[in-house]
Amino acid sequence: MTIHIGFVIFDNLTQLDFTGPLQVLNRVPGAHIHIAAKTLKPVMSDCALGLVPTTRIEDCPDLDVLCIPGGFGVSEAIKDQELIEFVKRQGAQSRYITSVCTGAFVLGIAGFLQGKKATTHWAYHDLLSRVGAIPTQGRIVRDGRIITGGGVTAGIDFALTLAAELAGKEAAKTIQLALEYNPEPPFTCGTPHNAPKAIHKNLRDFYAPGISDFKTELSQALAHQ
Repeated sequence: MTIHIGFVIFDNLTQLDFTGPLQVLNRVPGAHIHIAAKTLKPVMSDCALGLVPTTRIEDCPDLDVLCIPGGFGVSEAIKDQELIEFVKRQGAQSRYITSVCTGAFVLGIAGFLQGKKATTHWAYHDLLSRVGAIPTQGRIVRDGRIITGGGVTAGIDFALTLAAELAGKEAAKTIQLALEYNPEPPFTCGTPHNAPKAIHKNLRDFYAPGISDFKTELSQALAHQ
């Protein structure tokens, strides 16, 4: 059985939000991957890597799985009415509506997180309530057919969880072994809870101006829905 899995990409997305889940989900038995964008021109990620769409959003077939990556480009994506309408249309009929990192806010603007538990990158987590979500701590959070992943690297864990939903645990475990996904990070600094206070504060200060602007952009995007 063919499983149509679609990723929506846009300028300045975080490439690992996209490529991590892509690498996993592409190996799901029966998976047919669609990489959707407004045009077929390469889309620039946040790290000089150009990403090539496989379909324009207007030509994309009905999806079984809709996935929205995150990144600083979400600030513009939530204001792009054509993109949001595509997400609304696909999400209305898909089996699973999913996101990684700040991609959750695209789902929120499209109306899919109202009253739903969801997660996102730790620095933006408190803002989920602005799009009607119930902010929930967790690397992967599921509420019905809504599955959201935390920040960036959580996309791989999210995708393995989704792979098990789509093809069973044995298939997901096989993919994990094939990718030799057995993380042993050199530092225990991957969450605000574990990070030294000085590092956490410095990152908080770094994100603060962007978060302030993002609050305004969220309000503007919500006003147009």
